[in-house]
Amino acid sequence: MSVRRLVKYGIAGGTVLGTGLSLHANDYDINSVGIVRLGRAGATVFDIATTYKAKLYSREWPDKKAPEYLQLKSETHRAAAEKLLDLCRTNRGVYIKVGQHIGALEYLLPPEYVNTMKVLHSNAPQNPVEDLYRVIRQDLRVEPDELFESFDPQPLGTASLAQVHRATLRDGREVAVKVQHPYVKGNSIVDIKTMEVLVKLVAWTFPDFKFQWLVDESKRNLPVELDFANEGRNADKVREMFRHYRWLKIPGVIWEYTTSRVLMMEYTKGGQVNDLEYIQRERLDPYDIANKIGQLYANMIFLKGFVHSDPHPGNILVRKAAPGSGGSGTEIVLLDHGLYAELSEKFRYNYSKLWLSILRVDQAGMKKYAQALGVEGSMWGLFACMVTGRPWNSVIHGVDKVKQDDAEKELIQNEGKLVLPHISDVLEKVDRQMLLVLKTNDLIRGIETTLKTQNRMTAFWVMSKCCVKSIGSQEYLAASGTWTKLATCLREQWAILKLNLYYLYRGIVTLHLFSAIKMIL
Repeated sequence: MSVRRLVKYGIAGGTVLGTGLSLHANDYDINSVGIVRLGRAGATVFDIATTYKAKLYSREWPDKKAPEYLQLKSETHRAAAEKLLDLCRTNRGVYIKVGQHIGALEYLLPPEYVNTMKVLHSNAPQNPVEDLYRVIRQDLRVEPDELFESFDPQPLGTASLAQVHRATLRDGREVAVKVQHPYVKGNSIVDIKTMEVLVKLVAWTFPDFKFQWLVDESKRNLPVELDFANEGRNADKVREMFRHYRWLKIPGVIWEYTTSRVLMMEYTKGGQVNDLEYIQRERLDPYDIANKIGQLYANMIFLKGFVHSDPHPGNILVRKAAPGSGGSGTEIVLLDHGLYAELSEKFRYNYSKLWLSILRVDQAGMKKYAQALGVEGSMWGLFACMVTGRPWNSVIHGVDKVKQDDAEKELIQNEGKLVLPHISDVLEKVDRQMLLVLKTNDLIRGIETTLKTQNRMTAFWVMSKCCVKSIGSQEYLAASGTWTKLATCLREQWAILKLNLYYLYRGIVTLHLFSAIKMIL
């Protein structure tokens, strides 16, 4: 037998064997076969490209601002987004995760894509309960009937990698059981490789399409998110880290029933942070909610360097603080601790300096610290807009002084389309730690917009103080002598005093004095 024939038969045999093993591992679900998923993804990308060519690029458009062109472009975007959504729902798993990420990129993608893919945050495809029982049997080595007194077949939530069900253990404890979709881990490697190839093909066809950073982030973060035991450790860590926040609730992990694919936590009631009817019915204060979330995330990003990086509305619950709990007003319940950004001291120092430069409208400082975070050349102004989520006109007039409104939002969307290639360049080059921070910022801003609290003054006050403390603590550690350390402490306290006086003055001028005094106390 020739070497060529041997190689040919070897490849064919390996393909058949690999397909058979993949089918066996996924209970002979044809959707789990890599070549099927690859073929489906490739066909969808080809279909989307054909749609654009047939509808939008089949003729020359002398005026690309004409209403006819803009209407057709919007319709084409929407049709393409629907095809992409169908692919995500069919292939599931990693595709859902990427689709959710697309749904959060309001500053980068056309609104037709963002609005279409947003449904995946709360409406991901469900698995039948028996599929979850199979994972529980494999990982916990116990029959679900022996473990649970009751198990609600209707999920509390379905996400890209898992779904969560309410249950009662035999000992009477109410729990939330998070079970990984059985097909996810086996398909994840093939899916990421497939998306990497497709992104390269699309980038080759459309040079302005630079999304390799999204694939790189998915490759790095996915193995971490697939380990539910790591998620439990993150929950314990952040609960201890913020134990002084009496208004923050992190559900406890039940470790005897937790593995890499099953996470069991105490069941905690509450309404989603974007459920305005619930908030009104429970008489919760949207400003109290926004202030507490802002305080938590400012401390995570600037002081602790350990940032919950998936704060979409389904992962943040709100409820009235229980009597005797020590908290007051609203209690914040933080869920889904699978993905945290760990920020280095150097990153936090430069990011704090960047934000203080933005708040002081110090363009030289913005340029200097944007460069320190990896943004070279003239892109520092665009980077400042991406960090703040505000147009350049608002940045240079003070983001804490210019109110956000519908006109500004429309301006951002229109300008975003014009600078899309440059935004992609920034995301390709910026410090990798910045990517999860940008995602987190966007999701928090989305919550504030829903609550209609985006113009509250206290957000900048809290963040400014966290920036000053972050810079001060690192300069203190770098100081060599006692007097130098003392001078650093005094500078920090003086800067905080000036901030307090400034925002007290702003509170008097804008008739928000009570909020200002509350933030000091």
